[in-house]
Amino acid sequence: MKSLLKMTWMETKLFLREPVGTFFTLVFPLMMLFLFGSIFGNEPNPTFGGRGTIDISLPIYTAMIIGTTGLMSTTITMAIYRENGVLRRLRTTPISPLIVLLAQVTVIFAVTALGMLLLVIAGRLVYHVRFEGNFFSVLGGFVLCCLSFFGIGFIIAGIMPNARTAQIVGLVLLYPMIYLSGASFPREMLPETIKKISTFLPLTYVVNLLRGLWIGEAWSQHVTDVLVLTVMLVVGVLVSVKLFKWE
Repeated sequence: MKSLLKMTWMETKLFLREPVGTFFTLVFPLMMLFLFGSIFGNEPNPTFGGRGTIDISLPIYTAMIIGTTGLMSTTITMAIYRENGVLRRLRTTPISPLIVLLAQVTVIFAVTALGMLLLVIAGRLVYHVRFEGNFFSVLGGFVLCCLSFFGIGFIIAGIMPNARTAQIVGLVLLYPMIYLSGASFPREMLPETIKKISTFLPLTYVVNLLRGLWIGEAWSQHVTDVLVLTVMLVVGVLVSVKLFKWE
């Protein structure tokens, strides 16, 4: 436990020293919220079942944060550690790969949660966003979505030979998903062709689950989303541990 706490504290300080990761996790989603809020407002819209655009957009911007931290922050950090020999030096200590992975997950999860909290506060104060779901239900969905995408990030970090390659792969995977999965625009605004393509994108299931739970839908209405995300989580953990390399 002491090793985990020390690693987590170290990872926290390192993350806060990286302005790019902080910007895209904490600031960029707020910019999206205010940009589209200024364009569409949050008046009830029949397209969204009587809800406002921001009522629907807040949970999908949370999905954007999850995708960013999972595919970029986690992937690049672990790749940099390996490339710069940090993991090789850690190998000489009693720290196990599991401690390293847990520390990363703890910090990235906390930052992701902070990003969602800032969105909720801004949405409530500025646009009076409505929350129709159950807090614990949304929290459970949030945890599942985060861990599932962190698993993907660790797989990429384990496969890529260096940080530059990991960053490129993360970007190539992330940005199409953000715009095609409904994580930047509500799915009702997407063409039917894009909706069909989005069924093959992991982030789509994060968007569907978080949005559904946010507006009060039951977990039973999202069985497919939960199954896909659970499989992603299990495969991510197993493959990450298998592919973990110190150098």
